[in-house]
Amino acid sequence: MTFSRIYALLLRYGYLLTKNPDRAVDTFYWPTIDLLVWGLTGLYVEKLANNFQVVQIIISGIVFWYIIFRAQGEISVNLLEEFWSHNLVNIFVSPISFWEWITAVLLNGVIKALLGLVFTAILAFALYHVSVISYGLYLIPFVFLLLISGWFIGFFIAGMILRYGTKIQFLAWTLVSVIAPFSAVYYPVSVLPDWAQKISAIIPTSYVFEGLREIINTGHFDLVKFMISLLLSLIYLALSLIYIKNSFRKALERGLINIH
Repeated sequence: MTFSRIYALLLRYGYLLTKNPDRAVDTFYWPTIDLLVWGLTGLYVEKLANNFQVVQIIISGIVFWYIIFRAQGEISVNLLEEFWSHNLVNIFVSPISFWEWITAVLLNGVIKALLGLVFTAILAFALYHVSVISYGLYLIPFVFLLLISGWFIGFFIAGMILRYGTKIQFLAWTLVSVIAPFSAVYYPVSVLPDWAQKISAIIPTSYVFEGLREIINTGHFDLVKFMISLLLSLIYLALSLIYIKNSFRKALERGLINIH
């Protein structure tokens, strides 16, 4: 594995952010709109309930949810960019290996996710005086868990695209939203129906957002929730890497140029 080749890929994906308006919209525009709409909704509910924790929970949910959204998007959408620009073959006829590409998209996802986190955190504080810095050192494990969740979702989607082509590219924008209701981003898992709670129990992000609310409400960090989320995340990440590796192998057998 050579860092120079990984760095070259990082530069390519970095240029997409500055040269492609679509990527800038994903990174900055939609988080801003969500913060405005849901933040104002939270302020209204706060006035009704006279409880500022409602605003904290909603704003924190938005800020942290976009970590998952960006981490998975930088994997799946960047793969689609290679399809759209007919550049996938060019990458893999070069000395770049599969694992170097994986490393590059992971690092790119971390950079963009952290960039989005800083942007939304500043905006949340400027608009609503909600500071994610108040989580202190607990911020690190939460961000780490959400990044892993974004990675395994992104690798699964990328594996699907390698197998079935761009006709299922809509998954790059929609699949992550499927787990949002079961992740209990803005509400406790306990309000879900019994069947949904069973699904929530095997989704690592649900433990993250439950943990965030517990810190807001009680100031307590639940280590058990963290460990369950970490274990599930690592299992799913390993499975997703196996899946995308097998999908890539099958794509090579068919010929990368034939994928569309």
